[in-house]
Amino acid sequence: MSNGLKILLGVVAAIVIIGFIVVVWGIGGYNRVVAMDEQVKGQWAQVDNQLKRRYDLIPNLVEAVKGYAKHEKDVFENIAEMRTRYFQANTVKGKIEASNQLEGALSRLLFLQETYPVLKANESFLKLQDSLEGTENRISVERKRYNDAVQELNTYRRTVFGRIFTSLAGVGEAEYYKVPEVEKAAPKVKF
Repeated sequence: MSNGLKILLGVVAAIVIIGFIVVVWGIGGYNRVVAMDEQVKGQWAQVDNQLKRRYDLIPNLVEAVKGYAKHEKDVFENIAEMRTRYFQANTVKGKIEASNQLEGALSRLLFLQETYPVLKANESFLKLQDSLEGTENRISVERKRYNDAVQELNTYRRTVFGRIFTSLAGVGEAEYYKVPEVEKAAPKVKF
C-alpha cells in the first residue's frame, strides 16, 4: 500500500469519525430540546391541574358565602365569569390571564368573611377556605416549577446551538406565568 493511499484512508477515517461525532452531538441536542419542551408542557399540566382543583372548589365556596351575603351579587357574578373564561381559554396565555383575573375576585370573596361574623364561624365555609388556601399554595409551587422549566428552555433557545436545535425541533419560546402588576397590590374591597 502506498503512502498516498495510507494518507487518504487516514483522512477518510478522520472525516467519518468527525461526522459520527457531529451526528451524535446533533441527536443529543435535538433530544435535549424535545425533553425541555416536554418538561414545560408537563409543568403546565401540573399548574392546570391545580387551577382546575381551584375552580372545582369555587362553586362550593360561593354557595357557602351566598347565604350570608345575598347582596354581594357582583362578586359572585364576577367569579362565575372568570371561571367560565378560564375553561374557554384555548392557550396557556389565555388560561394564565383568566387565572390572574380570578385571583382578584377570590380575594374579594374571602374578604367578605370579615364583614359577616356569622360566616367567619361557619364550619363548611372554614373547611372550604382551608381547601382553597391549600390549593392556592399548590398553585404557587407549580407556577414556580413551570416558570423554572420555561426559563431553562428559553435560556437554551437563546444560545447559538440552542437556536439551531429549537428551530429543528419546531420549539418556540414558552410563555412565563406572570402575575399582572395590578394583581401584585393588595386588593381593596369597599362596601
